[in-house]
Amino acid sequence: MEQAEQPEVVSCGIPGLDNILRGGFPRYCLSLISGMPGTGKTTLAMQFLLDGARRGESCLYVTLSESRSEIEMVARSHGWDLSGISITELVPSEQNLSADNQLTVFSPSELELGETTQAMIAAVDKHRPLRLVLDSLSEIRLIAQSGLRYRRQVLALKQYFSGRQCTVLMLDDKTGGIEDDHLQSIAHGVITLEQIANQLGAERRRLRVVKMRGIAFRGGFHDFNIRRGGLEVYPRLVAAEHLSSFDETAIPSGNPQLDDLLGGGIPPGTSTLLMGPAGTGKSTIATQFATAAAARGLRTAMFVFDESIGTLRSRSRNLGVGFEQALQSGLISIQQVDPAELSPGEFAAIVRSAAEGTDRSGMPSKLIVIDSLNGYLNAMPEEKFLTAQLHELLAFLGQVGVATIMTLAQTGMVGAMQAPVDTTYLADNVLLFRYFEATGWVRRALSVVKKRNGRHERTIRELDMDGNGIKIGEPLSDFQGILTGVPTYVGRADRLMDRK
Repeated sequence: MEQAEQPEVVSCGIPGLDNILRGGFPRYCLSLISGMPGTGKTTLAMQFLLDGARRGESCLYVTLSESRSEIEMVARSHGWDLSGISITELVPSEQNLSADNQLTVFSPSELELGETTQAMIAAVDKHRPLRLVLDSLSEIRLIAQSGLRYRRQVLALKQYFSGRQCTVLMLDDKTGGIEDDHLQSIAHGVITLEQIANQLGAERRRLRVVKMRGIAFRGGFHDFNIRRGGLEVYPRLVAAEHLSSFDETAIPSGNPQLDDLLGGGIPPGTSTLLMGPAGTGKSTIATQFATAAAARGLRTAMFVFDESIGTLRSRSRNLGVGFEQALQSGLISIQQVDPAELSPGEFAAIVRSAAEGTDRSGMPSKLIVIDSLNGYLNAMPEEKFLTAQLHELLAFLGQVGVATIMTLAQTGMVGAMQAPVDTTYLADNVLLFRYFEATGWVRRALSVVKKRNGRHERTIRELDMDGNGIKIGEPLSDFQGILTGVPTYVGRADRLMDRK
């Protein structure tokens, strides 16, 4: 079957939105950008026009609600130069406030609608733009007064613009109720912007392409932010679109006993979950893998939710794992994640950038460390379907051959423990950490309880950490019930690691 021909498109001026729309807005068509006030409609429209100006196209911004000075103030806040864009103000003048102008035998709305339309047409005939923004339709709706006149007016404008080979964005603030739904049927494409206020932290912004005729756009909600320079859109991650081949050589930890437990190391393209109570060494093991990967010339990107970068570096120096040298060489990067300022889409975009090498390093990461999943879940407590989003992120990293290490702290210290979310089914490998008591000492134990790809050792070993690094003892065959946290000792004390 022949593939349908895609229509010619023009760039939105926003890389993420271009990705969602498979290139941009359909050329010579009318698209509707709708959203409540403050969602970023004007910013999106200005980026669209600025992209056209950079390409040498004639661009026109027709404003019915804001003055030129207000628009220029928005542009200055983003560091934009609007000299390549023509701006036409159709805002009512001060003369319309006088008593004489309020007295007429005709309906004021009839006069205003006709005058506004004629002024708009005159501006288009004068500048002959290839790109046009009309801001906003709410003013035309108010002037028209009736839904029928409003719809007919928008239809007439659509026909007029289509004959002028002009790509048009109409902005609407969604104050028209049912009339907004009627308007969506007229437009060639519709994009809605939303702003969601969380109980804690910054608001979350997202957009959705409701329709775009002739374009196989990426559906669903996509997170975005408004920063200096405009909108940053984070397309929803679809793992199936990123299948690639990669070297399947395992990534060792650099610790022979730990590698024996794992059957040689962590296979590329797999996810590993380090799970246990706080303080059992999960982050230290993750740091050990990152350092060993750097020693082999592989880059690691670490995303730290729970502890500061300074604490992580200090702990690694005290353990003598060689982490600082790898950090200075650039083979390890650490990013502190602010729990109150992040959306799932932005985090996925940051991780994807690190995996593909499109971040500042310019070098693809072969190992991603997320420390911890507790912080990831707590960072976005009001988000739904976080587990599904994490699954898609891990699937993407697996498709491109990146190994992922995640830590998860369980509640409690000994005995029955629970995790805030069950992610063991998502991970390809699971390392279980436990405390246990023996001969008057609180000790740590480590075991590999799951590995999908290849063999692994099924023993439980004692784990210790000091200034000389990580130590893993012989299998704890003289204990029963270690993983419960309350074991029974049935062997000799000289089989345990020395404590000094």
